[in-house]
Amino acid sequence: MSELYDYIIAGAGAAGLSLAYHLIEAGLHEQRILLLDRAPKTANDRTWCFWEVGEGPFERVVFRKWNQIWFHGEGISRRLEIAPYAYKMIRGLDFYAFMNRWVAEQPNITVRYGEISHIVEREGGVEVGLEGQTFRGRWAFSSLYQPPPRNPRYHYLLQHFKGWVVKTPGTVFDTEAATFMDFRVAQQGAVRFAYVLPFDAQTALVEYTLFSPELLAPEAYDAGLREYLEGILGLGSYEILESEFGIIPMTDAPFPRRQSAHIINIGMAGGRTKASTGYTFRRILKESRRIAQALRQTGQPFYPEPAFNRHAFMDSVLLNVLEKERSPGKQVFSDLFRKNPPERVLRFLDEETGLLQDLQIMASVDIPAFVEATLEVIGRRLGRREPGRVAPRRG
Repeated sequence: MSELYDYIIAGAGAAGLSLAYHLIEAGLHEQRILLLDRAPKTANDRTWCFWEVGEGPFERVVFRKWNQIWFHGEGISRRLEIAPYAYKMIRGLDFYAFMNRWVAEQPNITVRYGEISHIVEREGGVEVGLEGQTFRGRWAFSSLYQPPPRNPRYHYLLQHFKGWVVKTPGTVFDTEAATFMDFRVAQQGAVRFAYVLPFDAQTALVEYTLFSPELLAPEAYDAGLREYLEGILGLGSYEILESEFGIIPMTDAPFPRRQSAHIINIGMAGGRTKASTGYTFRRILKESRRIAQALRQTGQPFYPEPAFNRHAFMDSVLLNVLEKERSPGKQVFSDLFRKNPPERVLRFLDEETGLLQDLQIMASVDIPAFVEATLEVIGRRLGRREPGRVAPRRG
């Protein structure tokens, strides 16, 4: 006989745990919630970075935060004040430990571990299989990621990166500012940059990041990190304490929000990753809050969204610029931070700007390159044959 729940959450990563948290915060204490995952998360498997105003729901697990950022690019090398924002870092292990303690205190949340065999629609709800057991629920929320099928109307890049937590014998790092983007690394035909998150004056997470269609050979990431640490930061010696590697899809291909009537995709699986930057964490928090509020108010997890999302369209245009090399990514991001207050850029990347601010942002980049990209994106969406490749712009 199947166990009965109101909400079944498949996947206990950032999206699943955030949704569980927001369901309780919304006052849904009487509903039975089942949280499923393959195994307990006990490793520091990832780092989330984001910017926000004031304190967020997971402020207690923020590992470090900075009120200033460094940006090194084309024609700009500055330490920037980002008020009213703070740039924050949460380590995966801290988040999981905090959430595991919190979940254990919730009498209406049950946790089960194992391989999920199926999530299927049933009359009036869903059925989920786990290690030979079946569970029934009114709604299922899945963060189990499946890459979207390739479609020539859309763009497909990857953000891939390797990071080292390094410790130096002397005081090296600027503890008051995170390095948001450092384009002083060799570009080598792709968008490449480093960022630095100082823990203290001797310790920092340093990441070597690319936006490109393909991954590098494993040793190439190590070479990029060494070149940055030794050739650009000038470190003569350092100890590598930890290492991490990640891949984030940068695509404007649509992710279905609903698998079926009662099965909802969330997190990266539901398209919450921002196509043009790869940032996901705060978008997950916004989605979780809106789903929880909708369930509280209407009994259904759906909330209104605009018929035309102009920020998503602008993401597509930027992806086209990068994919076709119409303007170097180094130049694009340098123009944004050189010609706009950093607060405006961050607000724009958070999709919280109005039309006037959007126009100010658009006026600061290579207009001919972005016009070409806009026309091609429109043509792709209308199903027209893709025009011939435009020669890359340089400089």
